[in-house]
Amino acid sequence: MSADVTASIIAVQEDIVRLRLADPEKGRLMKNEVVYIRPAREPQQRLKAEVLRVMGAEADAQVYESTVGIGLGDGVEQTGLLLSVRLGPGLLGQVYDGLQNPLEALAQGHGVFLPKGVAAPGLDPQARWAFSATRKVGERVRAGDTLGTVPEGPILHKIMVPFDLDEDWTVDWIREGSMTVDEPAARLKAPNGAVRTVTLAQPWPVRRALPRRLLDKGYSTRLYPSEPMVTTQRIIDAFFPVVQGGAACIPGPFGAGKTVLLNLIARHSDVDVVVLVACGERAGEVVETITDFPRLKDPKTGRSLMDRTIIVCNTSSMPVASREASIYTGITLCEYYRQMGLRTLMIADSSSRWAQAMRETSGRLEEIPGEEAFPAYLDSAIKGVYERAGVLKTNDGSVGAFTLIGAVSPAGGNFEEPVTQSTLAAVKCFLGLSYDRAYKRFYPAIDPLTSWSRYRKQIDSWVTEHMGADWSARIDEMIDLLNRGEDIHRMEQVAGEDGVSLEDFAVMEAAKFLDMVFLQQDAFDAVDSSMSLERQKQLFDRVYAIVTSRYRFADKEAARNFFTRMTGLFKNLNYAAPESPDFERFAGEIDALSASVPVT
Repeated sequence: MSADVTASIIAVQEDIVRLRLADPEKGRLMKNEVVYIRPAREPQQRLKAEVLRVMGAEADAQVYESTVGIGLGDGVEQTGLLLSVRLGPGLLGQVYDGLQNPLEALAQGHGVFLPKGVAAPGLDPQARWAFSATRKVGERVRAGDTLGTVPEGPILHKIMVPFDLDEDWTVDWIREGSMTVDEPAARLKAPNGAVRTVTLAQPWPVRRALPRRLLDKGYSTRLYPSEPMVTTQRIIDAFFPVVQGGAACIPGPFGAGKTVLLNLIARHSDVDVVVLVACGERAGEVVETITDFPRLKDPKTGRSLMDRTIIVCNTSSMPVASREASIYTGITLCEYYRQMGLRTLMIADSSSRWAQAMRETSGRLEEIPGEEAFPAYLDSAIKGVYERAGVLKTNDGSVGAFTLIGAVSPAGGNFEEPVTQSTLAAVKCFLGLSYDRAYKRFYPAIDPLTSWSRYRKQIDSWVTEHMGADWSARIDEMIDLLNRGEDIHRMEQVAGEDGVSLEDFAVMEAAKFLDMVFLQQDAFDAVDSSMSLERQKQLFDRVYAIVTSRYRFADKEAARNFFTRMTGLFKNLNYAAPESPDFERFAGEIDALSASVPVT
């Protein structure tokens, strides 16, 4: 055993090991500390692990690799550091595993099938960045203050004073020019004479909220979310909005179109940085995302969508422990860019797999189980994740937002299972996907009768200013129409069409029309896949005028034919580019058809 080995393995159970200090008088163990196991059978390996539970001189740790080959008595190196990621320029465009190892770099160095214990720097140590200082020698700075900037893809990356400093420091030395992330860029001096060298990169423990100290000291301020995150998906923006800095969940069964919807949100939402966390999903879906995103054009910049995206991927075939860590890695990356005053979005697909990883680990630790064998602390763990989203006014006065959308994959589409219920208690927007709607090809398959958003009240002022004072009331009216239409449809299934009055039949047809032309949206059409708020409002005004008109139909067949023809015209209108000849033609035909039916 080497000189830096301070503990040894005394038990192994799947990916959980128990270790004991060689000399308890000279050392100590710390929860969430990173340790490395040195298997005697493979002395060149260093297997990364994280301490989960400390019991005096002993501790249980989860290993982020296969534990095959680890034996009793194998040495353990302590680092004294918490599980952390490196933050700095070079994050955008990367595909990481849950421990911030860039997968492309690992593949280049070791091939497609990785040996155990390999790792790569999270930031390219060879890449050079053009650093421009915004501070001068002698200026006083605090944790989170900007020292300078570096161009990184479509954004201006702020190099900030390390977030762990507790007092005011003075800039003792600073330089500009081309440098790597490991070269000194500045030197800070504390009032007591202590000196701290600053590079372009800094580490941060993933399980600790990045702005916590800045908020406690009053350097940054948490703000109340009051503006929507525009996704360009009509059913979300108009009926169930998500706010900048908010939290939402999208539960749904297999085959409900969850992956396509999440990719649309990631592509078209008005945010600056997107972090996709593929947590326990099938490898095929993850490969498709990794392959497609570099090819897609960013609607905002015209560049590759990958230029403002980070992918943290842990598929279902990768270690369970690493899957659990990937969520926190993604959150920390979003918090970092939020601290620059940017709008960030994290999409976690899926939090069910993350919770299952916690369940497996909890079972191996022999903890008292909760409902369906999930750990008893499942509820608090999920709330602890979602509460890290929010809006902050940063040190320099800029405002950044971190929005978190978690996909949930309940078995059999059962929304009553523990992960879904705990998530619903933590978020304020629920976009429930329906297998029945997906089966009918109603995409996005968000069920308007079960979904909800508590953010509608929060954004009242913004909606009044941008969408009109009566917007919310009219949306409520349309939700009521959908519910009435569903009630009448159920009655029709029991009593038949003859058992439904002409007036009720017209209401049912109007609700179906609203659903098909406004709530449905073609994800693969160049025009309809993304609709600006301005055009959403124009379309809604047209739809609202039709469904609220009291048409005088001769009979049910006349009502059915009217709404069928109107649906076809509106579908074509949605596919037509704004202000194009086709758009004007379909708009005219809609007006003519509407005028052809008398009203009461």
